[in-house]
Amino acid sequence: MAQRKPVGSVTRGTTNPNRLRRVDRYIASLPIIRRTANPIVVDLGYGATPTTAIEMLARLSKENSNTKVVGIEIDRERVERALPFETENLLFGLGGFEVPLPKELTAKVTVIRAMNVLRQYDESEVTSTWELMQSRLDNDGLIVEGTCDEIGRIASWVTLETSGPKLFTISLRLRGLDKPSKVAERLPKALIHHNVPGQPIHQLLKDLDAAWANHAGLAIFSPAQRWVASCEDLKAKGWPINNEAKRWKLGELTISWEAVKPQVTLL
Repeated sequence: MAQRKPVGSVTRGTTNPNRLRRVDRYIASLPIIRRTANPIVVDLGYGATPTTAIEMLARLSKENSNTKVVGIEIDRERVERALPFETENLLFGLGGFEVPLPKELTAKVTVIRAMNVLRQYDESEVTSTWELMQSRLDNDGLIVEGTCDEIGRIASWVTLETSGPKLFTISLRLRGLDKPSKVAERLPKALIHHNVPGQPIHQLLKDLDAAWANHAGLAIFSPAQRWVASCEDLKAKGWPINNEAKRWKLGELTISWEAVKPQVTLL
């Protein structure tokens, strides 16, 4: 690994098995994983144990057996604990948002997954952090940055290209869900402080809650049918939804970033 001071701060390191299954499932569905001959995927800030990186490789390998996962941590002790788990396709190293790669990997990064790493930062630091990670991507590379709860039932993330953020995704465990706006507590740092009246993200969650309530009768069949109907309502209202029923049935909803990005109020 490149010998320079890592960029960033040590996180709490919370790691639970299957915590990131929803975002892994999303990344596995991305065409870039299948069409890239030898994808390099980074698990940035994997935490106290290498569990999430190990699980990520297992899931993505089903889509492309040539996938290599690199777990990067800013805490040297966490890296040392992970090294015994290294394989030909699973590597670990010390680093931060500068995303250093092992010397044997000469290509740029295909996907960076950065979940629960910006939660402790100030919102003013988000853009510069995004830009630093973007500089490490291949031309068609992607960043998936967001937040989830400790057991992975509530999650949301932003998908960025080298040119900037493109998509926003909500992913929820539908069984037992009261209101979709529960995701408000797990919004990405770029959105979490903007969930207030007058901001697009607030309106999205308000409309989603209303649609979920309107289709309560479908719960007798399945929460997935209720969610699909709710997503159809949002699409009919003009929200630029990017994914389809196949993903909706999994509790996902993906929408254009332009539709939810924070709006600056001019005085």
